[in-house]
Amino acid sequence: MLKMPLYALRPEAVVSPAPETPRERVVDRSIGGFIRKLRNLDNGQIEQILRHQREHNLRFGESAIELKLASSNDVLWALSQQFQYPYATDRVVEGFNDELIAAIDPFSDQAEVFRDIRSQLILGVMAPDQPRRPLAVLSPNVGDGKTFFTANLAVAFSQLGARTLVVDADMRTPRLHTIFGVPNNVGLSTILAGRAEDELIHQIPALPSLYVLPVGIVPPNPIELVQRPAFGLLMHELCTKFDYVIVDTPAASHGADARVLAAKCGAAMVMGRRGNSRMEAIQTLVTQVTKNKGRFAGVLINDH
Repeated sequence: MLKMPLYALRPEAVVSPAPETPRERVVDRSIGGFIRKLRNLDNGQIEQILRHQREHNLRFGESAIELKLASSNDVLWALSQQFQYPYATDRVVEGFNDELIAAIDPFSDQAEVFRDIRSQLILGVMAPDQPRRPLAVLSPNVGDGKTFFTANLAVAFSQLGARTLVVDADMRTPRLHTIFGVPNNVGLSTILAGRAEDELIHQIPALPSLYVLPVGIVPPNPIELVQRPAFGLLMHELCTKFDYVIVDTPAASHGADARVLAAKCGAAMVMGRRGNSRMEAIQTLVTQVTKNKGRFAGVLINDH
């Protein structure tokens, strides 16, 4: 059970992660073993694949695909399991939003961009030798792609096997609950209002290292809620429970919420959208954020 201080929520308010067990070593299970389980292949079908593999000097997965006993996605999934790289397969993708590129198409060029940004952050503001800080993601306007970016960046961090929490602190136009398909009746606003509830943090089953804290009910006074000491204390506590905490914020056009959240998180990055964000607005936001004592990760321009 993830225990939280009384100012935040009761211990039972957080979904307990499954007990950690030692990971299987890469050599413990073959690609064939994963494909057999996924496709429920019988001994005769396995022998057929092996015979075809020997006769044509193929890999097991290639042989299974040629015999139409597995798909190329099945083989990619089996490889990901062998190397402990979780992502959503066709069998679970129905519950995933199309925006979760890093989860449903992890070998695409787009997903590679998120891995590259993840690497830069780990070498910078989120380096292992740095104090743990939540990373707030800010943008000047609605429609800049900030929530899309935040969700996929969280997926990329979770694919390292690191316990990753993505927090929806956009109490103006929240969307993370829709993207990840989690309930939104209670969440961050519930905590900050001092009303503890059960199961506020949701684990994403297909991505076992990823957790989501939704907004909950959109409050009438979001800026007052985030300015209370409880938010900073909650972020500090969450950083002791998770390896990475990434926070989605409201667009700066909605008011001072994002700047306050960035200051309380201690690390921030700003993103804009080419053809949509004005450079003056991005520069103003950067100037406001860098006035704080926290770490600034940089500016990202979204081409899409």
